[in-house]
Amino acid sequence: MKESLMPESFPNPENQDNSVRKNLPDPTGRKDDEELFLRKMFRISPKHGMDILFRTYYTPLCSHAVRFVYSRQIAEDLVSEVFFQFFRTQAYQSVSTSYISYLFRSVRNEAFTYLKREFGKTTVFDDMSENTHPSSLDQPDMEVHFNHLFHKISETVAELPPQCRKVFLMSRFENKKYNEIAAELHISSKTVEVHVSKALSYLRQHLKSEWLSILLLLVL
Repeated sequence: MKESLMPESFPNPENQDNSVRKNLPDPTGRKDDEELFLRKMFRISPKHGMDILFRTYYTPLCSHAVRFVYSRQIAEDLVSEVFFQFFRTQAYQSVSTSYISYLFRSVRNEAFTYLKREFGKTTVFDDMSENTHPSSLDQPDMEVHFNHLFHKISETVAELPPQCRKVFLMSRFENKKYNEIAAELHISSKTVEVHVSKALSYLRQHLKSEWLSILLLLVL
């Protein structure tokens, strides 16, 4: 598992202090007011603006990512990378859409890239994806395809044998180690490894057609 890419200057979302909470946009207010508030904060201080943006949307973005990658740790890594690149490249100065729309779209793109590596490890997908421009993922109808992919992943996971599914979700969603799962389920670590391997193989096999339809849409 790769280490989190979140810079040390980024705050821990679980440690919000009262001073920051007072500056957060009212969740009952209009989205455009929140956007104006965030952009004002970035103009005053990019670091402070990033602090508010991160504390406000880190958890929702992780919840969004985990729907696709079925791993809390991987979802957190992807979201942290998106925030890191948003700040590093100073994207906040050039984003024409709302910040939150940009971040959700970026997280979906990162999840797509991860899933392609994880479940689409075939020459045809690699060859086709070489002709895929990143901006293709920003097409309006891509959200429909991402949502369809999410439902397909959920359906495929639900088709796994009960014990295999339980082990897979404990490993990927609850981020538990093999020995922890083995102790909790009273099975060997080797059996846990076999279950996870079978689950991933099953997912790769049954999601190939989904990758093909999405990649065809992107390159045509």
